[in-house]
Amino acid sequence: MTVAYVPGESPAHRLDARVKLLVQVGFAAAAYAHTTPRGLAVLTILAVGCVWAAGGTVHEMAWGFRWAAPVLLVAPIVAGATLGTPWFRLERALSTGLASYRVAIVLLVAGAYVRSTPVRESRAAIQRLVPGRAGRSLGIGISLVFRFLPLLRRELASARNALHSRCGDARSLPERMRIVAVAGLNRAFDRADRLALALNARCLAWNPTLPPAKFGRLDALATLLAAGLVLSALLPWV
Repeated sequence: MTVAYVPGESPAHRLDARVKLLVQVGFAAAAYAHTTPRGLAVLTILAVGCVWAAGGTVHEMAWGFRWAAPVLLVAPIVAGATLGTPWFRLERALSTGLASYRVAIVLLVAGAYVRSTPVRESRAAIQRLVPGRAGRSLGIGISLVFRFLPLLRRELASARNALHSRCGDARSLPERMRIVAVAGLNRAFDRADRLALALNARCLAWNPTLPPAKFGRLDALATLLAAGLVLSALLPWV
């Protein structure tokens, strides 16, 4: 399971996509400005609140971003290890551990955004925030990435399962990796060709009609939250 959009009526689903992007930016700024355990504890409560507001659970988000867990867990050990005495520096490990935890809570907030925002609204938000041709290019790129990556992951998993069903476990690890990678690349190129053909057949709109923008009381509250997060990053409070 990966983090993906889930239709719903949660508070986050009712927010304007632009406001949710601002909250993400403010949260990331605050997380990188306040790196003490006390500051990260406050931000953890806020991150869990964002997940709850999107109608999800922390377990769901953590499982969706499980690919990042090995790096985040190993980083403090690598940072603390030394080649000579004392062999392990606890202060370095703690500092890197806090940085890894900071990345984890930022991913929680990002997952809440993905879960509560349709691809079409993400594209519209980017195009409204970034004017001109650059905004349209970014909007198209983001919409294609959101739609293409889950399919690519699914096809890689399908290739791996097919290899295992044919007694591929008997092969060496490098050989299994090569077979799955080649199969994944072939399917990705085939899907890209079909995507290009489909876009041409449907006369891809360079500047389509965007969904209507919405801004209500809930959006105003979320905007105040984003502004508060940015101010907290500029004015140390921990």
